[in-house]
Amino acid sequence: MSILVQRATPAIPDNAPDHCPGPESEQAGKSDACAGCANQEICASSQPAGPDPALPFIRSRMASVKRKILVLSGKGGVGKSTFTAQLGWAFASDETLQTGIMDVDICGPSIPTILGIAHEQVHSSSAGWSPVYVQDNLGVMSVGFMLPSAKDAVMWRGPKKNGLISQFLKDVDWGDLDWLVIDTPPGTSDEHLSVVQYLKESGIDGAVVITTPQEVAIQDVRREIDFCRKVGIKVLGVVENMSGFVCPGCKAESQIFKPSTGGAKRLAEDMGIELLGCIPLDPRIGKSADFGVSFLDEYPDSPASVAYMKIIDRKIRQ
Repeated sequence: MSILVQRATPAIPDNAPDHCPGPESEQAGKSDACAGCANQEICASSQPAGPDPALPFIRSRMASVKRKILVLSGKGGVGKSTFTAQLGWAFASDETLQTGIMDVDICGPSIPTILGIAHEQVHSSSAGWSPVYVQDNLGVMSVGFMLPSAKDAVMWRGPKKNGLISQFLKDVDWGDLDWLVIDTPPGTSDEHLSVVQYLKESGIDGAVVITTPQEVAIQDVRREIDFCRKVGIKVLGVVENMSGFVCPGCKAESQIFKPSTGGAKRLAEDMGIELLGCIPLDPRIGKSADFGVSFLDEYPDSPASVAYMKIIDRKIRQ
């Protein structure tokens, strides 16, 4: 299936150049990319933009979604997508609940692989795009389903990313959902701002922030928490991933990434947020992700699975 992106608003015409900075940019109509564009004069005039025409459609789609949670981290490689997948599987273990996962990590979509649906494709109908289903009550949407090959790089500037996120929210036939879990890329950039903007009226129930124990991750997570506060997202708490290593054989635990500055515990205290829990390393987590199976189902007795379920049942479900 080809990717048809409706540009984010203020509306960017279809005949805009590939590197269009967007009409909201200070460079609108002035950038080198604007040269020769039929809309250059209009953009340069700085006329006030009207309301985003996508918002009413997003509001309508999201009206049937009870709870929306973001999974965030300022740092890459800390396990956001893995946590998102386990969260989705845990919610879907209750057959009475309907769960959706929206992957807005457009340049690094790993959710399809982790959930074992990497070779599936998105289908469309009169009701919109249909999510890819892992099981009857767990649907997923990701740009990963739309790429010709897993090797293809997505080289998009902000406007195209924002347009696809808008389509995921307004054009996907999510149906009635109890939970929509949104997996985000590292940082506090286009994708994050777009999600916040598009869901402003519908509301975001909160964000789970993922970190690892070392300071190089903690310092970026502090910025992510600051981002949440500036845009008005409730931080449900922080999860320390890769918190020690538990040997699958003897169950002994050792510190691989030492919390030299106090880890997530100190971060939570300093930032005034809740430490939801700590998940130890288990090499079988990576193995499960590679093979697209639920770690929680495959290894329920693992200390990591126990930690996952304690966080999900006692903290997030509430």
